[in-house]
Order: sequence, then structure tokens, then C-alpha cells
Amino acid sequence: MSAPVPVAYGGHPDQFLELTLPAGGGPAPVAVVLHGGFWRAARGVELARPLAADLAGAGWAAVAVEYRRVGTGGGWPATLEDVAAALDALPGLPEAARLDLTEVAVVGHSAGGHLAAWAAGRGRLPEGAPGAGPRVRVTAAVLQAGVLDLVRAADQRLGNGATQELLGGEPGEVPDRYAVADPVRLLPTGADVLCVHGTGDDVVPLEQSERYAAAAGALGDRVAVQPVPGGHMELIDPSGEQWARAREWLGRRRAGRGGSTTLEP
Repeated sequence: MSAPVPVAYGGHPDQFLELTLPAGGGPAPVAVVLHGGFWRAARGVELARPLAADLAGAGWAAVAVEYRRVGTGGGWPATLEDVAAALDALPGLPEAARLDLTEVAVVGHSAGGHLAAWAAGRGRLPEGAPGAGPRVRVTAAVLQAGVLDLVRAADQRLGNGATQELLGGEPGEVPDRYAVADPVRLLPTGADVLCVHGTGDDVVPLEQSERYAAAAGALGDRVAVQPVPGGHMELIDPSGEQWARAREWLGRRRAGRGGSTTLEP
């Protein structure tokens, strides 16, 4: 596989992506990795790089995305705008001929899970909302301990009020922002989704994945929930069984394109 190639999608230092191409010369399916860290500046793209490298080794064109976070010019609406801009930049990359943009998976952990689920639901955003009118359609998503119900996350003050920091207020104070930023309110997406969540996670409760899957399933989306041993951070260890479940699910789904395949965990 190639060395990661950094590409700016905006003028801010945190508006860049890193593309790693797999071995071979033909178009490859795309996996976009969105890191977590409760949308705050303390954590960055270094969390996404190991998973991107692993996916490139498994045959994906892997894209690790950095974005503006709370404390570095992010928050509402910049963080969402950046994720949308990074995805929409893919067709214009110099390496676009190597990207099979009919198969675009998003992978996100924790707050990155929120951003991945939100990206999958962009097609349902009203005109004028941040991220509306997607240029690239997400076909699959792996949500690793994702923050997927923002109103519930705000009520529980997950991350010591991280949701309120992201959106600039409580659900009752800025309801319009929650309406277009909350993945559970952008269903159905039409994407196939796997929610992987540690049974011992005391940072983002398993309930977040379960609530999202129940709402999605009621509207006809295909969402599987895979509880796995461990807590919050084990999910992004590329050598761990938790990540192996996610990678294998993506591989089965890719292999089944054009035919039948199980999408269960």
C-alpha cells in the first residue's frame, strides 16, 4: 500500500485528510475514518491513522479525516461542515481514478461515530443546513461506541457536557441545531450499518447504539448491533478482536455486493 498522502480540503490547519491507497492499480472501495474525542481539540487524527492503515492493508482506499474541533475553531456548524467538505472532496482528488465512489463506508469511534452516522444521513438534511446536498453517498457505516442520540447524550451530560459544547446549548435552547445534527433524527439513511459497542463502556453507554438501531430498524434501515467485550477505547485497537469484528463485517459486505450476503454481526 502507499504512504498516506495529506490533502487540504480547506484553509484551516485542521482541514485536511490523509489518503492511503491499497496495493494494486484498480479502483478500490473507500473507507473514511472519523476519529473521536468528544469533538474537542485534545484528540485528533492520530486516533484514526492506525485503523486507516489496517483498512488499506485489507484492500480499501482509506481516508483519515481531521476536522476543526471545539477549541480549534470547531463546534457548531464548523465541525459538521468540515466532515461534509472532506467527503465531498473525494471526487476531486488527483487519485480519484483509484477510488470506487459507488462503495463508500464511514467508520467512526465515539464522537466520530456521531459524525459517521450524521454523514450517512446527510441526504435527509433540509436545504441550507450544514452538510446538505451531499456530493458523495455513504453506502455503509461502522459506528464504534457512537454518540448517536444527541438529545439523550445531552440529558446524560456525556463527556461532561460535550454535546452542549458542540452545539452551543441544551436541546431546548437550540432545537434547530439538534434537529439537523442528531443522527437519530436523520433516519432512514439507506446505508447498511454495524454498531459495535463495548459491554463495559462507561464513557458512552451501549444504550446509544441500541436506541439508534431500534429507531433505524423501525424505519426500514438495516442496522446490526454487535456488543463486544471491553470498554470504550479497545474498539480502536487495530490488533484487537473488537476491531476485527468491524473489519470482517466490512469485508463480508464488500464481497456480497451484487449478490446476497449476511449483514448480521
